[in-house]
Amino acid sequence: MLSLESGMLALVLIVGVLSLAFAFLQSRRLFKFEEGNEKMREISSVIRSGANAFFKRQYAGAGIFFACMFVIMGGLALTGLLNPFAPFAFLTGGFFSGISGFIGMKIATYANARTAHAASTSLNRGLRVAFTSGSVMGFVVAGIVVFDIAVWYLLLRFVFLAHLADQPEVMISAITSAMLTFGMGSSTQALFARVGGGIFTKAADVGADLVGKVEAGIPEDDPRNPAVIADNVGDNVGDIGGLGADLFESFVATILSTMALGVAAGHGFNGVVLPLLIAAMGTVASFIGTFFVRVKEDASQKTLLAALRRGVYIAAGIVLVASFPIIRFVLGAGSLGVYGAIVSGLVAGVLIGYFTEYFTSDHYEPTKNLADSAVSGTGPLVIGGLALGMFSSIVPVIIIGVSVLVSFIVAGGAGDFQAGIYGVAISGVGMLATLAITLTTDAYGPVADNAGGIAEMSGLPSEVRKRTDALDSLGNTTAATGKGFAIGSASLAALAMIVAYADEIGQRLNVPLESLMADFSIMNPPVLIGLFVGAGMTFLFSAMTMQAVGKAAQNIVTEVRRQFHEIAGIMEGTAKPDYASCVDLCTRGAQKSLIPCALIAIGSPIAVGLLLGVNGVVGMLAGGMSTGLVLAIMMANSGGAWDNAKKYIESGALGGKGSDAHKSAVVGDTVGDPLKDTSGPAVDILIKLMSMVSIVFVGVVLRFSLF
Repeated sequence: MLSLESGMLALVLIVGVLSLAFAFLQSRRLFKFEEGNEKMREISSVIRSGANAFFKRQYAGAGIFFACMFVIMGGLALTGLLNPFAPFAFLTGGFFSGISGFIGMKIATYANARTAHAASTSLNRGLRVAFTSGSVMGFVVAGIVVFDIAVWYLLLRFVFLAHLADQPEVMISAITSAMLTFGMGSSTQALFARVGGGIFTKAADVGADLVGKVEAGIPEDDPRNPAVIADNVGDNVGDIGGLGADLFESFVATILSTMALGVAAGHGFNGVVLPLLIAAMGTVASFIGTFFVRVKEDASQKTLLAALRRGVYIAAGIVLVASFPIIRFVLGAGSLGVYGAIVSGLVAGVLIGYFTEYFTSDHYEPTKNLADSAVSGTGPLVIGGLALGMFSSIVPVIIIGVSVLVSFIVAGGAGDFQAGIYGVAISGVGMLATLAITLTTDAYGPVADNAGGIAEMSGLPSEVRKRTDALDSLGNTTAATGKGFAIGSASLAALAMIVAYADEIGQRLNVPLESLMADFSIMNPPVLIGLFVGAGMTFLFSAMTMQAVGKAAQNIVTEVRRQFHEIAGIMEGTAKPDYASCVDLCTRGAQKSLIPCALIAIGSPIAVGLLLGVNGVVGMLAGGMSTGLVLAIMMANSGGAWDNAKKYIESGALGGKGSDAHKSAVVGDTVGDPLKDTSGPAVDILIKLMSMVSIVFVGVVLRFSLF
């Protein structure tokens, strides 16, 4: 059986290497596109320098935090309270999550001018360049995830095999405990990237829009705006770098939560390896899907969206067909239920993507109606956007609820609770199996946004900006879809981790899981208190990130106003603004909130455990998962709809640019920016990070809990 397991892992490793090789070839292909004239190259270089400076400071701060955590975890490992591999797994998880985001950011800063130059020829060529850039990050993330998890699994399997060969459940518990620490490291780094990058990009965006568009009445990305370079830097560090780290940890958390339940579900070690195999197969399917993203040179925006959908749907179809023989081969007879769970997750992911697009794209009535409300003023627009986000959140909740129920039942949950939860967990793997192409379609949007800024600042014809705006609007829709996938999979992974946490407690106390269920009743006061704390934590965390964006944006508004007032000749174009001061303000504003946010995410499960015991932690995780799911969806959809309502008006509807409706839409967009690009994605990371921290530090809680 071990030889079969090793053979499957060898296939996973091969797919990981091939995925990284494809990403490398795509990067080489990108550099063959022309970068444009000297002015475009100069602007791109300035943006690249700003992004590099931000990442240097960001990683320096994150490095200090990771070093402190390594020392703390190392001390706990020496006392036997943590797996001895945990500190090293934590570091590697953070490193690979960070490097995924960094590579994506780096490639994007070389793709922006190339996309602008390609868009001067046709909309399709602009799409091809931006899509190529996005594919680099998509396949880097997928490749590193499957390769690195497979390597860690092989290493730990070899180490523990000699001592625990006759105790498979204890062995897999030891293995997954270390590997979940890898996930904890990746989630921590993703939190730094999403929060830091999100604060930077939204502070610059909000400040540039409020003073530039609303007060001064100048176009978006006008070179006279001192915040314009910071805004374009933010597209790369937040919407690309943060995105890459975020989706990396989503994929890791989903796979690891499923692996943690494999043996307990009765599927043996093959059930542990299966999610890795499905993820690798999905990466291959994504590779095939990229070749179907083809359109004619005179393609419309609607045709481009159809082309992107075609690539994603074909990849999903391949997973749908190929996963059945793989599951049957790996698990043998009686595996039809696990396949049904995969199908359930895959269908749920597609449906979430469709309805997210429906509520956020300006091709459909919800966003068009939201844009219409801007004619009446900013107040109705803001009210309408909040209502849209709240209303739209119920649809993914129903989809996920149905998927959980179906996955649980078809996987055998009626007769075996553990088997049913394994089905729920692996449905999340099905949802994210095509991550490589989903992330590709998500990551290309910020590149198109950056390209629009370069087109504006370098004085390219208005037709070029019109094309980049079309690509950017399409990117907003695909980005919202990507967030829907991430949030949906996060809820499934978090649910699986709650069970994995309970299972870990049972193994440490030598108590069957079924005997612990009564203690986890909502009528148990520690569970109920933990439920309230977990629900409140998502709001506290969102408030902290929103407040950080607001404070940083205030500083940018003040600085832009100062430069407009004190530097003579800016508005006439005879004097050059001080771009560097805005970049520095955004960077410093982003760094201030990183450590407090990380301490809340990592410290709260430990603190609740020490005060309320493991029962309180279970309640906290459930409260955070349920509330965080709805809150994250609401914020993502409200923000996406406000953004596309603004772009719908800018396309010429309702008076177009400069109209009162446009000014209201700009204000609405500034409200939505931190919701969809800072707080919403960060809450998604928060609920998974709290779950992984709980499992990793369960020994500490059991030893020192006051309850």
